[in-house]
Amino acid sequence: MTTPEFTGLAAPLSALLGKEAKTGAADAAAAPATGTNTAVRTDTATSTAPAPGTGAAPGAGATVVPAAAMAGLPGMQPVPSAATDTSAVPGTGAVPDAGAVPGMSPVPGTSALTDTSAVPGVGTVPGMEAVPGLEAVPSMGTVPGVETVPGMETVPGLETVPGTPSSPLQTPSAAVPTANPTTALPTPNATTTQHLPGAQRGAFSPEMARRDFPILHRLVNGRPLVWLDNGATTQKPRQVIEAVAAFYGSANSNIHRGAHTMARDATALYEAGRAAVADFLGAPSPEEIVFVRGTTEAINLVAETWGRANIGPGDDILVPVLEHHSDIVPWQQLAAETHARVVPVPLLPDGQIDQFAYADLLSSRTRLVAVSHASNVLGTVPPVAEMTALAHRYGAKVLVDGAQAVAHFPVDVQAMDADFYAFSGHKLFAPTGIGALYAKPELLASMVPWQGGGNMIESVSFDRTTFAPAPHRFEAGTGHISGVVGLLAALDWLSSFDHEAIAKYEADLLAYARQALAMVPGLEVLGDAPDRIAVLAFTLAGHDPTAVAQSLDLEGIAVRSGHHCAQPALAHYGLDSAVRASLALYNTPEEVDQLVASLLRLQQSP
Repeated sequence: MTTPEFTGLAAPLSALLGKEAKTGAADAAAAPATGTNTAVRTDTATSTAPAPGTGAAPGAGATVVPAAAMAGLPGMQPVPSAATDTSAVPGTGAVPDAGAVPGMSPVPGTSALTDTSAVPGVGTVPGMEAVPGLEAVPSMGTVPGVETVPGMETVPGLETVPGTPSSPLQTPSAAVPTANPTTALPTPNATTTQHLPGAQRGAFSPEMARRDFPILHRLVNGRPLVWLDNGATTQKPRQVIEAVAAFYGSANSNIHRGAHTMARDATALYEAGRAAVADFLGAPSPEEIVFVRGTTEAINLVAETWGRANIGPGDDILVPVLEHHSDIVPWQQLAAETHARVVPVPLLPDGQIDQFAYADLLSSRTRLVAVSHASNVLGTVPPVAEMTALAHRYGAKVLVDGAQAVAHFPVDVQAMDADFYAFSGHKLFAPTGIGALYAKPELLASMVPWQGGGNMIESVSFDRTTFAPAPHRFEAGTGHISGVVGLLAALDWLSSFDHEAIAKYEADLLAYARQALAMVPGLEVLGDAPDRIAVLAFTLAGHDPTAVAQSLDLEGIAVRSGHHCAQPALAHYGLDSAVRASLALYNTPEEVDQLVASLLRLQQSP
């Protein structure tokens, strides 16, 4: 296999392509995406030594983008760093030095990554200056060997609730706000690996993750942002933002059909993304990965292709009550057209799927079981592997909605023996509008194209059209190429941490949050399944969920309210609306404390 030459490709993109990955069949005009460690040539010099403790791809140098690619986003100030002087920003004081960000050293011939001062027309965005009297963001604690994240001090003037500590934002070992000052909550497990100088790839702490997210350093309504709406979408690390910007700045082209350099570069990135997804899901081959807009499109693709060919009158589609609407409505539409039935699988009071009822509902009529790997409203993690094995005994296929799972714990589609597995990139720190569908190769080979057009054909005439092999036959037209580049960067960033360590940290944080929220009078958390992700849907007595969310927003805390596209799951509890706080790897006990303190203030207000 030869290595393509990436002339002029920006450093972040070269880094993403400079690592080993499984590759699949690409268009004849496309160069192989990955699979070699041969040095990649660019028009700028690059560092070959990985920055200590960063998420840089193995064997890759520092991630660097010209300053123009990092111009301030609308409504955002530049993120403070060692290369950014914020002392001149009106209304702010000197920002504590964060030290040089690993992997962000300037490359000869390029501007420093975070320096946006030289970009014409990029100035301070109106309304985004520092709030008078608000000098810094809540303390995140310190990690040995890592300097303080810029602007992470205490919030002056933040009132406290009677019976709570003097500040609602505490260190993990401090007591959580409570009506009973003598009751202290357990500390989240403190064994997470700290990011020491020279730490090996795989170390993890929430502080390490937070420093990569520019948006987590902004203010909302004069308060530091506390992002607890990760179930709706996760925020994007700078590595993803940079990679997308670099693609448009140095490699933008359509893919597969071009013979020129830019087409080869773009195709290589696109297919590298496919290989990365296959690795991430434990799929045997990149040819089993279809790029889609997200989980919803993936499920509709299966319904409109495999479903139409294999589900007919009298057949059953089993769908648990906890499913997201995107895993209910497509099957209802298919059943209405084919005269099949959608059969709901009931829940237990704690939010688990009733496995005895599931076993009873399976029969020779069952053609498909559609189940989420983790519930977006209850957090429940069903025993998917066991449910799949049981379904296969009846000859049924299993589609797993992994939208809420992939960011929280490792996924192995072979181990669970899933027939189909779908996820959305935007819930995995990647851009919106990109996702992937895994399917077993024999199923993909049997499925007819869903949409027709360019890219998905081998030849077209008015007499006969032949289609490209899977997965390309399911990717009609120009795909979300930059989205795939962003997804590739997100997977590379996430894989720089130990995924098991992330899952352990989030489990500890969830336990801490459950006990902290129990101190709020009148608050009831929905569901108590033993296996769950860090999703907390709750009601607050005497308060409408929307009003609760609006009140929290005034203090900079973003949560979701409503039915969460899971009305049957809420109906199981006699509700049509709830508040949801969904946690991610960059959330902290201090942010949980702030949520609890705000809820206590709301509950005690007249």
